[in-house]
Amino acid sequence: MLIIQFWVLSVLMLGSAVCVVVFRNAVNSAMSLVLSFLALSGLYVTLDAFFIGIIQVLVYAGAVMVLFLFIIMLLDLKVEARRTLNLAAVFGGLAVLAGFVFLIGQIVLSFPASGESFPALARTGYSDVSEVGVALFGNFNLPFQVIGVLLLVSTIGVVILSRRSLR
Repeated sequence: MLIIQFWVLSVLMLGSAVCVVVFRNAVNSAMSLVLSFLALSGLYVTLDAFFIGIIQVLVYAGAVMVLFLFIIMLLDLKVEARRTLNLAAVFGGLAVLAGFVFLIGQIVLSFPASGESFPALARTGYSDVSEVGVALFGNFNLPFQVIGVLLLVSTIGVVILSRRSLR
């Protein structure tokens, strides 16, 4: 049952991630990104990382996407017109896709051929909340603060850009 949930959520996540790039309407792309975030949260839950799954929904599918949709609505983005096909970009994208498929194949082939589909991840007395807290505020405190400042500066930039367009 767990392997079926994994594959359904993986296909849903990858399909909605492709829709983020394919859709021309910015709101439709943002909604596809929300669906991708929700499927990723489901993958975290199937791996017994409940805290990370809940934070994925609250922070990314909730707060960050509300900010993205607010910015999209504030800037009043229109549907982009179709452009001519750039063959160099298509071949570059296909090369990146081929490299990605090759790496995924190498990872899948490196798994042992035992009967278990997933290794046992849950240990007794293990708390993913404490691990995230120690990692976030211990080793990664500076990048965490830099990301907070970056979000603040980008929000101020959007407000300034929107005020200029209203004049």
